[in-house]
Amino acid sequence: MTTTVSSIFKDTVSRHGGRVAARHKVNGAWQTVTWAALGEQVHTVSAGLTALGVPPKARVGVMANTRLDWVVADLGVLGAGCTTVPIYQSSIADDVQYIVNDAQIECLFVEDEGQVKKVESARAQMPNLKHVICFDRCAAREGVTQWADFLKRGAEEWAARREEVTSRVGEVSPQDLLTLVYTSGTTGRPKGVMITHDNMVYEAEAIEQIGIIKPDDVQLLFLPLAHIFAKVLEVTWFKLAHEMAFAESIALVVDNMKDTQPTFMASVPRIFEKVHAKVVAKASSAPGLKGWLARWALRKESEATATELSGGRAGGLGWGLAQRLVIKKVSANLKETFGGRLKFFISGGAPLPADIAYFFAHSGVTILEGYGLTETSAATCVNLPKAGAHKIGTVGPALPGTEVRIAEDGEIMIRGRGVFKGYWNRPDATAEALEADGWFHSGDLGAFDGALLKITGRKKDIIVTAGGKNVAPQNIEGKLKSSCGIISQVVLHGDKRNFLSALVTLDEAALKEWATARGLAGSYAELTGRAEVFAEVNAVFKEVNASLASYETVKKFKILPADFSVESGELTPSLKVKRNVVFANYKALYDAFYEGGGER
Repeated sequence: MTTTVSSIFKDTVSRHGGRVAARHKVNGAWQTVTWAALGEQVHTVSAGLTALGVPPKARVGVMANTRLDWVVADLGVLGAGCTTVPIYQSSIADDVQYIVNDAQIECLFVEDEGQVKKVESARAQMPNLKHVICFDRCAAREGVTQWADFLKRGAEEWAARREEVTSRVGEVSPQDLLTLVYTSGTTGRPKGVMITHDNMVYEAEAIEQIGIIKPDDVQLLFLPLAHIFAKVLEVTWFKLAHEMAFAESIALVVDNMKDTQPTFMASVPRIFEKVHAKVVAKASSAPGLKGWLARWALRKESEATATELSGGRAGGLGWGLAQRLVIKKVSANLKETFGGRLKFFISGGAPLPADIAYFFAHSGVTILEGYGLTETSAATCVNLPKAGAHKIGTVGPALPGTEVRIAEDGEIMIRGRGVFKGYWNRPDATAEALEADGWFHSGDLGAFDGALLKITGRKKDIIVTAGGKNVAPQNIEGKLKSSCGIISQVVLHGDKRNFLSALVTLDEAALKEWATARGLAGSYAELTGRAEVFAEVNAVFKEVNASLASYETVKKFKILPADFSVESGELTPSLKVKRNVVFANYKALYDAFYEGGGER
């Protein structure tokens, strides 16, 4: 019986050793790795950690982009009876220092020279950190071990003391800590979420039970392995023994999809929004009759979406013509772009705007939206590709064995084997989030549509206007973003104010394409200040405002000269806006809206 993640992996290696486990690019060419070969690499890492003197149950960090080495290090950590602590490769030195010290990390795997320098800049303030192991070649110095040298030492240790190494993993229990995941946090310092082996074993078993992923599937992974969404996909891969392809980078995902031809892929909504924006921008900039027809067809698609969102059934001669003349071609292009074999996407990490989901559905691309939090081991609910278990605008039914209920104030409450053990060194926060009978306070607001859960907002994000009206900002922001191909982000403000205001950022690639089609030149920052650009965005605000209640309408907005980014600290690594950071960074602009100094 498989009761830990390590035993799941060991069982898969035993049963499917000769099958391909993974595919990744090495020196520009795709290479395959069997389960048996992966198993040998893992033993080497476990032995290497043992040779370094890393004790059982120690916390070992991994800070790198998604790659096969990340997984090998992770499994090796588990094989040494230790706990993996993922750190986003985009983390600044101060955050790295905080996590290393809070988790008392003794050994840290990093990606390259840049990450080594980041660690070294704060190493004097990290007294527990004894070993740094670098995946890619970096300059030799004391306290840093090259990956190749580490593996060589591990191989020697494995050959000499195999029984001693393997005995460590045998002492791990299902309730032991598998991973300590620090929430990227849209507010304050991140908290360490304690996920046990049993939490993730449950997730893998439940996903196998619902049959959404099959052993003959091929998955392309680009999501950061420091995120719980990618973690559950990783463990499910071990359980189902399908093939995993590792994307080279987020920038090369589309190229990698063509190469690897995945049957499914998981993503965050921002990626779908970018694809949609690119299609809309291309249609908007196309000249002559072709451009007119494309824009007309996209308007018809928007009308069809509005009809279906209101509970109706899209139809009519115009919609039929739009499908035959334009949408059919968009569908063919998208399917080719995605590799030709894609059955569906899985979307998670943030709410997926319903109109974006309808756009892809109308184009023949299925997106199955799911829902979960770091504290619930990622997967709590997910739409399934079958009748009655899939509805756009919902996140689907709960996984088998997970209970979901709605509290009196609308908050989503969750209970089951996937719910975390608690927050690391934070008994106060644990007591606040977890009730004595196991119910977890998600902080999200929701309602049921039959057996399917619908997310209606984030409790902490709800805006209460001066008039006492409650506004869920994500819904309005989503409408604005999906209604304009050049909009990247919208952040609403208006708590205890007389009206709503917003800051807007633009998608650089879409903006330049839109501008070129209109004969406008200039840098990104210069274009954001053009009157023509303001007029385009203003028209969208007017259109969306017309569909909202008066207290939900956005009275003033301003276009920023730079987009938000992970590097600037305004986005989380999963591309969610850090509202508190945006509010703090642009407080003067928000305040100006209510002093008569803002723009309309």
